[in-house]
Amino acid sequence: MAAGARQPRPGAAAVSALLAAGLVLALGPAAAAASRPSEVGSPGEPRSRVRVLSAANWSLVLQGQWMVQFYAPWCPACQQIEAAWENFAKESEHLDTTVGKVDVTQEPGLSGRFFVTTLPTIYHAKDGVFRRYRGSRTSEDLQGYVLEKKWEAVEPVAGWKSPSSLMMHGMAGLFHLSGCIRQIHSYFTGTLGIHVWGSYAIFILATLLIGLILGLILVLLADCLCPSKARYREEASVEWIEKENAELTAVEEVEEAEELSANELEEAAEEKKDISDGEDGARSSEEANSSEDGSEDDSAVDEGSGTEETEDICEQPPSDSETQSSVRQRKSQMADNGL
Repeated sequence: MAAGARQPRPGAAAVSALLAAGLVLALGPAAAAASRPSEVGSPGEPRSRVRVLSAANWSLVLQGQWMVQFYAPWCPACQQIEAAWENFAKESEHLDTTVGKVDVTQEPGLSGRFFVTTLPTIYHAKDGVFRRYRGSRTSEDLQGYVLEKKWEAVEPVAGWKSPSSLMMHGMAGLFHLSGCIRQIHSYFTGTLGIHVWGSYAIFILATLLIGLILGLILVLLADCLCPSKARYREEASVEWIEKENAELTAVEEVEEAEELSANELEEAAEEKKDISDGEDGARSSEEANSSEDGSEDDSAVDEGSGTEETEDICEQPPSDSETQSSVRQRKSQMADNGL
């Protein structure tokens, strides 16, 4: 490289890689169709009776009787039974059976729809009911499986695992996405010459960007479908608010009534206590008054008896001895005075 030549910037390389990925996604089905082998061979080769199935025409399997093989060109076991499968297809006209095949490298979505995990995988289909064939893979055994209706003894695939179910639609999308990612990775590393770790970095950045966008969309949807609590309160109806207020007032009234009843009970108890205390005081005062009256009567009786005794004493006339003693006292006093 010349000294004055400009080196490509990493940002420009990443942008060109993303544009190339978009072109691969847009032209992928066309390229796959171009690379898919045609049912009609070259003019010198006999026409194959095996029907090639793809994501566009797989629904044909839901009608009539079919035997379908999932294979890969690089699979050794698939290569071994290729001739037997062609012979079985030639005899299919007499068996009222259509023989088909699916290349999992070209149809990853279809392999995901049938949940193919091993190669080769063979399915028998009768009017949309699928059964997994697990017998020998020779042409004679395949013909006997159909002629003798041995498939009736085989348990069919569960409804949720049926290729026409909603779950398998999602599985087909995942497998198709993985196939597209693998093709883009091959384009980055092969055609553009980007290092493997550089391709991984591009996928990581794309995953983060897609996750951020999806998260923003989910947040917006959640905000629209489930508004916040404050907004919900603002948009609540007046009747609901009035009902809540009525319930609160009823609860407050009940609490007030309980408090009033408790206060009334306390007041009644206090009044009863006061009445009982008053009655006890009146009784005690009456007893005291009665005792005082009794003592006054006793004192009056005692005084009456004393006065009566003095009156009796005064009323009695003095005796002769007393008069003589009084005369003697007078004489002694007069004698004392004359001296």
